[in-house]
Amino acid sequence: MSFKKFISLLATVVLAVSAFAGCSSNESKSNVISSGDGVQVEIVNDSSASEETDTESEAMNVAMLKGPTAIGAVMLMKAQDEGTAEGNYNFTIDTAPDSVVSKVISGEVDVAAVPSNSAAAIYNKTEGGVVVAAVNTLGTLYLIENGDTINSVSDLAGKTINSSGQGAVPEYVLNYILAQSGTENVTVNFMQAHDELAAAVASGEVDNALLPEPYVDVALAKNPDLRVALDIAQCYDEYSGVEKGEMPNTLPMGCIIIRKEYAESHPEEVKLFLDEYKKSIEEVNNNVEESAKYVVSYGIIDDETVAKEAIPKCSIYYIDGDEMKGVMESFLNIMNEAKPKSIGGSLPADDFYYAG
Repeated sequence: MSFKKFISLLATVVLAVSAFAGCSSNESKSNVISSGDGVQVEIVNDSSASEETDTESEAMNVAMLKGPTAIGAVMLMKAQDEGTAEGNYNFTIDTAPDSVVSKVISGEVDVAAVPSNSAAAIYNKTEGGVVVAAVNTLGTLYLIENGDTINSVSDLAGKTINSSGQGAVPEYVLNYILAQSGTENVTVNFMQAHDELAAAVASGEVDNALLPEPYVDVALAKNPDLRVALDIAQCYDEYSGVEKGEMPNTLPMGCIIIRKEYAESHPEEVKLFLDEYKKSIEEVNNNVEESAKYVVSYGIIDDETVAKEAIPKCSIYYIDGDEMKGVMESFLNIMNEAKPKSIGGSLPADDFYYAG
């Protein structure tokens, strides 16, 4: 028997033994037999690792913002953690819109909750690389103050307003309302994170704050002297002239976007996610007491009592299809007239709106 034939026979025996051993062990092993004259046989047994890799590669990467959008997803996150979700998701919760936006642009996440103006800006920046699938949060912005000096938009003249959400809906909606009402000489001091501003106004470091829910209730719970001075969504409706129908207001604060490439290559997974996300929002709104527990456990709000108070005020909705398109188009038109840069320089084309 030639040396090469001997090596071939030896490799066959080792392969057979390795295959048999693999029935009782999932450990990763790699063996290379070399004859020294170019004949090599590599034996790899790593079935468990490949299964894990396949599972991870199939998971949809979803980024939520800490606030109403993440609150709406808590029951789906719970289902994912308990293994009862129909889809397979990797959820992350970010505190800053810019962080989520960069992850979408880089392709790090497939689906994301972003401010509505940011959705259009990302579409323009990526040359149509994302679609908007649903509005998930309507107007939740309130101006709160420690005192009683602000009771109308005109009362803001000459004042310094503290706000979070620079480069997002709060900044541009406030500017729009000020311009429409003719209110001038208003200085806006921005803080990066909602929770940072909520803590500042509650402690008395600042005497007013433009905040979304649930951070309004977080601040009010810590300082009973604070009061809600203005409902910004109501002010927006007054000047926008958009028909709100059965909606509480027409201000789309946040929406769900999907990378277009992912939406086209994973249509069934996208449909399943949207169905499960919609169901999660319904569960959160219909069972506030239960969902408040998970809002706390996922670190969105620290206090369960505050979470129970805040959830009904967060305007968490699921709006898709033609109704979503109508609300978004009206909002983006207003933003484009007020400041084109806020939506990336131009209005998105029709392919921005997810058809399903």
